[in-house]
Amino acid sequence: MSDTEAPIEPRILPLPRAEWTDAARDVFAFWGEPNAWEEGSKTNVMMVMGNHPELGKAYNVWGKHLLMANTLSTRYLELIILRVAWRVKSAYEWHNHVGYGLNAGLTLEDIAAIRDFPEGGNWSAQDAAVLRSVGELIDDGTLSDETWAELSGFLDRRQMMDLVFSIGHYVMTSWALSSFGVAIEGGADRIGFDLKTASGKIPGKTYKPGETDDWTDTRGY
Repeated sequence: MSDTEAPIEPRILPLPRAEWTDAARDVFAFWGEPNAWEEGSKTNVMMVMGNHPELGKAYNVWGKHLLMANTLSTRYLELIILRVAWRVKSAYEWHNHVGYGLNAGLTLEDIAAIRDFPEGGNWSAQDAAVLRSVGELIDDGTLSDETWAELSGFLDRRQMMDLVFSIGHYVMTSWALSSFGVAIEGGADRIGFDLKTASGKIPGKTYKPGETDDWTDTRGY
């Protein structure tokens, strides 16, 4: 664990099995994880969201659009999520999206440069504008006219809307994970902000729900 990561103390625990309702099971099973309806999800955040099924189901539908149907390229989306994770110190989001970022064509050197932005990194003007937009929205609550104009030069209106909402969504998600005390799943080979794993292995690609038949196997838990 790097110096920037603090241990997680759970505040809202995964929903106890005695309290599983059909509505809670809908939350667990939403992403198509095998046996999640019957046995619960292996993903900690889903088991915590099962405590509030109405919120959990709405969150899943909203989150699925931004993760799976976003009009932004997968590369831009992962630039955003990894930069958000670093800025708000979400160890959970960072751990999960390093693998997604590698699958989107980013290298470990790129991911380190996302963390260190604006220092280092051989970014195109477009990449830099996407990364800069994260800081502006977190720090100022809006995009500057300069950044808006630059982004609008290569993103259409729908993409501009998805960009702003994606940043907000992953900040909100990170707040929830930190506030509820949701830890990285047991059995996962934890990837720290220093890009070192608990096992010492080099981080590898992971896949989003449904991208491959064995997408759950790549998570390691």
